[in-house]
Amino acid sequence: MTPQRVTLITLGVADLAASRAFYARLGWQEHQESQETVVFFQLHGAALGLFPLDELAKDQGRAGAALGVGAATLAQNFATEAEVDAAYAAALAAGGTGLKAPEKVFWGGYSGYWADLDGHVWEVAMNPFWSLNEDGSLTLP
Repeated sequence: MTPQRVTLITLGVADLAASRAFYARLGWQEHQESQETVVFFQLHGAALGLFPLDELAKDQGRAGAALGVGAATLAQNFATEAEVDAAYAAALAAGGTGLKAPEKVFWGGYSGYWADLDGHVWEVAMNPFWSLNEDGSLTLP
């Protein structure tokens, strides 16, 4: 098994019900394994989890720790600038906070940033140097 992989990304959230509803408004479908204390979404080859902040800190062996956000970015790549614009607009319509509207960027692509209800930062981008697979997944050239 390759060590170079990520199978689960867990985001600490202040209000699980509100975050669950936010991601549902984005069109994300919960996995049947979701419970009252954790929500899972199946991704391409991995999963995204939502877990209450205090429970996440306890699970990490750091009960009472103040967990931060914003130091990492989750990203979704798209095939066109129009798809980036649509994803950014959908995030804002669902209740996300716009951080940087999509625009042409120095490295030759097109990207923008938004934050979810807990300040987790998402990038939406089109990279003209990377082709996406038919299912939207990315294999680096």
